[in-house]
Amino acid sequence: MRLPMIILLVLTIWKAGNGSRANELKVDGKVLELDESNFDSAISSFDYILVDFYAPWCGHCKRLSPQLDEAAPVLAGLNEPIVLAKVNADKFTRLASKHDIDGYPTLKFFMHGVPMEYNGPRKADLLVQYLKKFVAPDVSILSSDSAINDFVEAAGTFFPIYIGFGLNETVISNLAVKYKKKAWFSVAKDFSDDAMVLYDFDKVPSLVALHPSYKQQSVFYGPFEDSFLGDFVKQNLLPLVVPLNHETLKLLKDEERKVVLTILNDEDEDQSQNLIKLLKAAASANPDLVFSYVGVEQWEDFADKFEANQKTKLPKMIVWNGNEEYFSVIGVESLDAEDQGTQISRFLEGYREGRTERKTVKGPSFMDFIHSLVGIRTVYILVFIVAMMMLIQSIGKEDDMPRVGSQDAVDHAGSSEAESSRYGLEKKED
Repeated sequence: MRLPMIILLVLTIWKAGNGSRANELKVDGKVLELDESNFDSAISSFDYILVDFYAPWCGHCKRLSPQLDEAAPVLAGLNEPIVLAKVNADKFTRLASKHDIDGYPTLKFFMHGVPMEYNGPRKADLLVQYLKKFVAPDVSILSSDSAINDFVEAAGTFFPIYIGFGLNETVISNLAVKYKKKAWFSVAKDFSDDAMVLYDFDKVPSLVALHPSYKQQSVFYGPFEDSFLGDFVKQNLLPLVVPLNHETLKLLKDEERKVVLTILNDEDEDQSQNLIKLLKAAASANPDLVFSYVGVEQWEDFADKFEANQKTKLPKMIVWNGNEEYFSVIGVESLDAEDQGTQISRFLEGYREGRTERKTVKGPSFMDFIHSLVGIRTVYILVFIVAMMMLIQSIGKEDDMPRVGSQDAVDHAGSSEAESSRYGLEKKED
């Protein structure tokens, strides 16, 4: 009789403990404070949770914190709530080490307990737009013009949007799953002639690709087979011409196509804007290449990697493999002010015919490379190892020195003293 009572008592205590923990980890629109005692419980309790691993002394962390506070209630109010949480990684080092945290702040998004690196925007409104994508249906079904407008407005401007007019959702469902983290997908079952005019297509079925932030759109009329449809979707994940900055450069991370990069003096100048229009026309005709541009005024350090600066004759065109190599086309290294459309055509023709010179991107400094490759903690480990090796080497040298009391030692000490006095000032100046 006593054993069942003990079991009942244990179950009561266990339920009470879980009940208090459930109350502690409720979705109330606030950023949760996690530590080693409740982290695993939070990850298993919520289907979608974004965790900020921060350090109290980190300036970037301090700037991020109010953005998370602002976004938390909006994300908690979604039909599929997304919870925001934070961990003091400087204090709970074991937890940080378990999740490979080597810099602050580091954001990780857990979907059904599975973590992924979060590399999206960190401003509150953009962060909300970005995360909403992960809890949306793979393919949204739209049944009217107003539903289409609401869908486009709710999707925001961060991701490209695909709308299939007169398409069955099964046609694009596989692609929607494949590119769920990169784009919105929908099919419009019912729409008016006004929608056809607005989205600039004249027959169905058709697939429209929108880039709201760049005010660009493309239309695909088929054939709706895997290879053709897949190529269209993949090529339109990027705008026709990508303006390169710290954020958009991430979009090229998984890109397999070569990048035709035009380096301008200043992106905002009228002549630069005219050239960008010509690049868009070239991009439409050459979908197997990614077209992009960067201004020396806007991002001088990046332009300098391709030997372009204020002293270079600009605009300059190169073909970049997205990594360490790029190619200049012999005879068309830069563009003149006149007839730039013809010069762009000559550049592309020269590249395809192999009239190129291979060059290497100017790399980062050694320390920048180490930081980006292995993280700050690994740097500390490397420094510690080097220090230990130097200490061991120093001890070894001391063992090899003559013993005190021998004439050699006295002579050696005398000569060392003389050399120290002679070179001491120079060492101090170094």
